[in-house]
Amino acid sequence: MRSMEGSQIADKVDLPLLDRSYRDPRGVLSTLLSVVTGAATVIACIPLFSVLIMLFWRGGAKLSWQLFVELPPTAFEEGGGFGNAIVGTLVMVGLAALISVPFGIFAAVFLAEFGPDSKLAAGAHFCAKTLTGLPSILAGVFAYAAVVMVTGTYSAPAGGVALALLMLPTVLLTAQEAMKMVPVRMKEAAVGMGCTRSQVIWKVVLPTALPGILTGVMLAVARASGETAPLLFTALFSNYWLVQDGHLGLMEPTASLAVLIYNFSGMPFENQIEMAWAAALVLVLLVLVINIIGQLFSRQRV
Repeated sequence: MRSMEGSQIADKVDLPLLDRSYRDPRGVLSTLLSVVTGAATVIACIPLFSVLIMLFWRGGAKLSWQLFVELPPTAFEEGGGFGNAIVGTLVMVGLAALISVPFGIFAAVFLAEFGPDSKLAAGAHFCAKTLTGLPSILAGVFAYAAVVMVTGTYSAPAGGVALALLMLPTVLLTAQEAMKMVPVRMKEAAVGMGCTRSQVIWKVVLPTALPGILTGVMLAVARASGETAPLLFTALFSNYWLVQDGHLGLMEPTASLAVLIYNFSGMPFENQIEMAWAAALVLVLLVLVINIIGQLFSRQRV
């Protein structure tokens, strides 16, 4: 009886419509903000897509297999390539990753799990935040003083140290945030099953946070791959392959795509300018491929 009375009362009461009304000031404001946000997004994407279109237009016309297997040309020489610069970039970024990724992840484990409230953790977090804004040229100056002046030569390891200094804060901070996002219940469940603290980290925290950690690593690799100033101080440039006559010349000046683009873009020769555009396109595609591989790997592990 009461339910019937309640339904009759509800039928008599005019309930407000849930549909958006353009007469309502809040609806008008919401629509206006949506339009402004969409327009701002489109405007922000214009520079990105314009650069990509220009790279594919100018650099794609020069792409050929010859670019990947030959050495850079001299001033008035036609043709040539930048295969040694691709190899040098991969080697130096790889060395930087070997240095920065383990140190960054281990530091993130300490900051997120072992001593999150300690003074050492606060100081390390402050230093990492400061390093994120470090000008890349200062990283090159540091590596020049720490490696080049000690070894007496420009080299790939010197370039790797400079790039590692730039990659380290990104890896550390993103890994720390990824570990903080691991649910506490998962850690408590592992402890309840008899796992030690180190087992909780290795078996629960790191696998769960792996997608976020890989994202940070990919961001760091993307930044390091395009750096030019640190390599001018540390690796310089070379017109030769890293491996010659079976000898690996790591402790010698090493070519890189970023420095090649910097050098060739300022030359008054059309061949070198076109090669700089092609090298920029290859560098963008290289970073894109690395990011796609990282995303695929993280999805498989989740």
